[in-house]
Amino acid sequence: MATHLILKKIFKTGIVSEPAPAPGDGMRTRMQELQADILKVFGRALAIRHVDAGSCNGCELEIHALNGPQYNIEGLGIKFAASPRHVDVLLVTGPVSRNLETALKRTYDATPEPKWVVAMGDCGCNGGIFGESYASCGKISNVIPVDVEVPGCPPDPVTLLQGILAAVSGGR
Repeated sequence: MATHLILKKIFKTGIVSEPAPAPGDGMRTRMQELQADILKVFGRALAIRHVDAGSCNGCELEIHALNGPQYNIEGLGIKFAASPRHVDVLLVTGPVSRNLETALKRTYDATPEPKWVVAMGDCGCNGGIFGESYASCGKISNVIPVDVEVPGCPPDPVTLLQGILAAVSGGR
């Protein structure tokens, strides 16, 4: 197809993505309160290390959305970090595959105290459709202690943010 025909089709079709959700009642005030709470508890930004223990990547899409400009969690003082030695929260997705069991334990051990673990998605909370088998340890709490479970397949970004904040606020 020629370039001009492609451009013509694009202009004819227009924008096909869904609009951004409208902020809920008091959401802006609540976001400001959350930022103040995070800074009050930590005196700095909250750092998260995401660990994919064998997920289908559905939860990862929601994490990317949470980390994007629409939800702007960095504006709340929450950031993702690459090293478990520099984080406060481990965000773990998927049922723990047998191949990643040792890596997850090492990541947990490398995270300094105080630390919180958030199990994300149905697979992380209860093993999901995989359960326990020769290839899967099942839910995350079968391998490391879990502070908060955020169910859903996958949970939406707002629910995930609520789970992360529940772990942090409940632990101090």
